[in-house]
Amino acid sequence: MAGVDSSASAILLKKQGFEVVGATMIMYNNKKIAEDAKKLCNKLGIEHHIFNCEEKFRCLVINNFISEYENASTPNPCIECNKSLKFGYFYEKAKELGCNYIATGHYAKIEYSSKYSRYVLKKSEETKKDQTYFLYSIPKEELGNIIFPLQDYKEKQDTRKLVENMDLEIAKKKDSQEICFIENNNYKEFLDKNMKNKPKPGNIVLTTGEVLGKHDGLINYTIGQRKGIGVSYKEPLYVVKLDTNKNEVVVGTEKELYSKVLYANQLNWLVFEENDVLEKIECFAKIRYRAKEAKAIVYKQENGIVKVEFLEPQRAITKGQSVVFYDEDGIVIRWWKNFIKSLVYSY
Repeated sequence: MAGVDSSASAILLKKQGFEVVGATMIMYNNKKIAEDAKKLCNKLGIEHHIFNCEEKFRCLVINNFISEYENASTPNPCIECNKSLKFGYFYEKAKELGCNYIATGHYAKIEYSSKYSRYVLKKSEETKKDQTYFLYSIPKEELGNIIFPLQDYKEKQDTRKLVENMDLEIAKKKDSQEICFIENNNYKEFLDKNMKNKPKPGNIVLTTGEVLGKHDGLINYTIGQRKGIGVSYKEPLYVVKLDTNKNEVVVGTEKELYSKVLYANQLNWLVFEENDVLEKIECFAKIRYRAKEAKAIVYKQENGIVKVEFLEPQRAITKGQSVVFYDEDGIVIRWWKNFIKSLVYSY
């Protein structure tokens, strides 16, 4: 329990007759939230536990975040947190307490699918808040023991009202779009203080190889960036690649930002056993949280690598991000993390 959504989930479960146990993970500067969660549990008449996860959070989430940026990747720490802590460590602690299920305030669905003969992760009806993109790393063996009480809620204001009725300060807490461990959302300052391998200056070049200027470190640039590149040209330029071998920021036109092909690794099968995976699968692929799903064909390669071909070019495919695949019913069929490379402007 850490915010409005998780608090609303506890209230709903209590109303539905579940024997509820509340728990808060202390990960990074959220001790005040733990105090609010305890007050809510006292009002609901349920137990409340606090798990100190600060060291695990630093090792598994923060250090990974830093390492990814050192390799010119753009990580999503929320995904790693879900994988290692919320549906990893937290799940194990719940079993130790004798709980049959764990519940969180995520907007997603888990239901039994006769199509796949197993429990599946499915898109929430609340499409604006659907969070299946962040939840793909849940082990399929755990799906039958997870409850998302908010799965049918379409408006955030409705979940907030549940907490407001308990007369708690946490109901006034605003939604945060920032990374929890980075103050003022200034990740560049954070990286500069915490990276052992400090960024080095290098060239800013066109896709043709022509040098246009200098950069002060690859961490200061992201794929798709237009503003603040630091060079002028006869037409708008975008960052299309961060070349770690040459320590170069590669820029090009908007057309050069699009790609129809990417390669990825680190697989997690959600509806199939690994031996049952097909060589070719047609599906809908999502390359970032705010992106729309796009039709694609996935080809199984050797050494745990897959090739993804989109029917339409996708904008700013970024190394370090994840690609999640859905079937026509919105069920997450699998995911691949850590794009290895994309073939830019391949039409």
